[in-house]
Order: sequence, then C-alpha cells, then structure tokens
Amino acid sequence: MQVTIHSAKTNLSKLIELAKAGEEVIIAKGKVPVAKIVPIPQHGFTIGLLKGKIKPGGPDFFEPMGEDELGLWEGKN
Repeated sequence: MQVTIHSAKTNLSKLIELAKAGEEVIIAKGKVPVAKIVPIPQHGFTIGLLKGKIKPGGPDFFEPMGEDELGLWEGKN
C-alpha cells in the first residue's frame, strides 16, 4: 500500500496497525516513495530463561564479607 504524506499524517494509527499485521506501507511525496512503515519484532520476556544453566556453588551474596574482602571494597588493602 502506498499513501501520500498528508494521508499518512491523517491515518498514522491505522497505517501502523496495518504494518503490524504484515502489510507493506510506503509513504510517498507526490508519487515518489520516501519512507516505509515496518513493524519492530516484539519479543516476550521469558521467566526462568536461565533455569538449569547456572550451576550452584557460586558466591553467596547474602553472607557477610570477610575482613580481607571488606578491606578491598573499602580501598584499605
């Protein structure tokens, strides 16, 4: 589908919905195509994406630091 700039300004929401549905939307200045409206792929967030990929045994971030580690963090060592 090709529309003029004026028509695109008037019907932008409808044209975006058409592009999301897979329609190719071309915006033309006069009869010369100058832009295309294309959808951006939407990726859903997956909970548990790393489940089973992270091995246990790493540092326990909820345990207090030892004096040597604390000194490094505070810039004393």
